[in-house]
Amino acid sequence: MERQAWPRLRVADWQETRDTLHMWTQIVGKIRLAHAPLVNHWWQVTLYVSPRGLTTSTVPYGTGAFDIEFDFVDHRLRMRTSDGGVRGFGLQPMPVAEFHARTMGLLDELGVSTRIQGHPNEVEPAIPFAEDDRHAAYDAGAAHLFWRQLLQASRVLGEFRSRFAGKVSPVHFFWGSMDLACTRFSGRDAPEHPGGAPNCGDWVMVEAYSQELSSCGFWPGGGEEGAFYAYAYPEPDGFAGQRVGPSAAFYSRENGQFLLPYEAVRTAPDPDGDLLEFLQSTYEAAAGPGRWDRAALESDPARWAHRTHRPL
Repeated sequence: MERQAWPRLRVADWQETRDTLHMWTQIVGKIRLAHAPLVNHWWQVTLYVSPRGLTTSTVPYGTGAFDIEFDFVDHRLRMRTSDGGVRGFGLQPMPVAEFHARTMGLLDELGVSTRIQGHPNEVEPAIPFAEDDRHAAYDAGAAHLFWRQLLQASRVLGEFRSRFAGKVSPVHFFWGSMDLACTRFSGRDAPEHPGGAPNCGDWVMVEAYSQELSSCGFWPGGGEEGAFYAYAYPEPDGFAGQRVGPSAAFYSRENGQFLLPYEAVRTAPDPDGDLLEFLQSTYEAAAGPGRWDRAALESDPARWAHRTHRPL
């Protein structure tokens, strides 16, 4: 496997590629949005970390299905349909406008008729995809390293997710904000979210935050090499003042969330342990003051360990 499981990738070294890739993932995510039925909190629109990159997973179309994957190993966009159709093209420096035209054209060739909203969300300015010649960078090495960051983050977030028996999201990639996230829910309704994300209807945030939650994830910003984050909605009294670990973690009043620089995890003697400490302690910072029913919601993922060594 990887010699350096937690790779180094300075945001400043790949920002142009990051911003271009952000727009590309928005286009592919909107394709999934156009065909997948609504699932609470918009879970049907996300991408997922795969063994080679980011994928839509299976998307329904008529009586069949298709998928789209960013392959950051061979650097290709791949499309497959359930009737045997395969299309794709190489990922290389190209304007968003070209990526958009090529992607939509190949969908037409595959017989997957699709119309998407023609501009990005949650960014400013929101340049229409068909007109965006500003974002055109693609550093293959940086894209590969970013995928490896996501691979490690997804692995540990998945372990953290296994500790919760209540309603909890998959570990998934939100293309609007370009972050990998996992969200736990208390089971109670939340006050209506005020919205405010750029170029995104307030009603979108009302659906996303319709229930009380504690969310965590990884974002390729907020630190020299990105940052892990954790926040609560609604934020309970005393949340920001709770003691969390490890020592590099802090509450950012500017962002309204706890942050842990990726580089602090990467350089730690036990990266997995430090990240799990951050995820667990920030969850407790929300669940304690928020009076979650922790006894009913939490679970021991090793509860059948004494049995799993035997054949089922």
